[in-house]
Amino acid sequence: MKRNYTIVVLILVTFFVISFLTNILGALNPTVSSSYDLTETMAGFLPFAFFIAYGVMSIPSGFLLEKWGEKRMMILAFMLAFAGAIIFAFFPKFNVFVVSLFTIGTGMAVLQVVINPLLRVAGGEEHYAFNSVLAQLIFGAASFISPQMYSYLVTNIDKGNTGKPFITLMSELVANSFSWVSVYWVFALMSVLMILVILFIRFPKVELQEDEKVGSKESYVELFKNKYVILYFLGIFAYVGTEQGISYWMSKFLNIYHGFNPETTGADAVSYFWGLMTIGGVLGLILLKLIDSKQVLKWFTVLAMISVATGLFGGAKTALWAFPISGFFLSVMYPVIISLGLNSVKKHHGSFAGILMTGIAGGAVVQILIGGISDITSLKVGMMFLFVTLGYILSISFWARPIVSNKTIKVKELFKGKG
Repeated sequence: MKRNYTIVVLILVTFFVISFLTNILGALNPTVSSSYDLTETMAGFLPFAFFIAYGVMSIPSGFLLEKWGEKRMMILAFMLAFAGAIIFAFFPKFNVFVVSLFTIGTGMAVLQVVINPLLRVAGGEEHYAFNSVLAQLIFGAASFISPQMYSYLVTNIDKGNTGKPFITLMSELVANSFSWVSVYWVFALMSVLMILVILFIRFPKVELQEDEKVGSKESYVELFKNKYVILYFLGIFAYVGTEQGISYWMSKFLNIYHGFNPETTGADAVSYFWGLMTIGGVLGLILLKLIDSKQVLKWFTVLAMISVATGLFGGAKTALWAFPISGFFLSVMYPVIISLGLNSVKKHHGSFAGILMTGIAGGAVVQILIGGISDITSLKVGMMFLFVTLGYILSISFWARPIVSNKTIKVKELFKGKG
């Protein structure tokens, strides 16, 4: 099939928007908690509301995709994102915020199911690996930019920089001390623009491969009888719980224990976390061609545990860098766990992928646990729960028994024909 560059660009932009909307919560956490006077458990409900949507919607979205098609599903997803953002922008109450986050999260879950098969078809199967990596780089760039956008808006609105037309408009739309709500006006605008763009684009016909189809009810029943399916589901659950556990709580931790301003320094730390995760992902791709994936997972997890420990127990300047650096070491975990999992079953890969995507709900549950522990003890003790999730990820590198291992390049092959 001829490559459809328009669709490829659309999908890359969609990856950017998903990341932009998803990974802002960590930067917002301290300010939102202050605005609503939240306990840590209540603060944990915010990522819970967002990521539980993945647990609820990942598999149903697969069934709807086969019935409705990619274009209608993408429009539906951005309509949900727009609805969630605009309702909260007009009514910035805590209970509305929780509903808003679930609505936006549902839209993002739908998009995740749609865009990967579409990217394979539009970009050509032979270019799928490259395009997937490019998409992840763009995803990471958006995660870096999003907290910076929040910091820019809040800083300028609070200072009353009315010389800038956009800042003036945002100042009129948000209430005093709620300048952070301006972020959701931006999200609403982005969602509308995406809907308009998608309406005018012609989509190619997508024939789902076997590993992309959601499968029958029988296939799920059969898979759940395999202990490795449950173990890898828990692996994704633990990974997303860890990723969000660090990114969501780090700014508040830096504020409480070291006095850093969450709207500037804290937002920067969250931004660097995602930026370093992107850089780590590129290095990880190279390492996976040289070293067995289980070994890469093992050592990156150990280094991530050291980084988190350094952040929790080190001094102010050390913590400011240790938490973001942990993002570098987390970068390989998601793709390695997914590939080890899919390579551990002989059939029903589409159904298994749906089960693994449901594990993204770990980003919801772990935050409630951290928040609850923090209210009983302290945020430092609460964040120590991350060693439980990281410990589980480390265990995968010991018990994983994939049917197919990742192909590595031997050192002799690298120098074959040289000299």
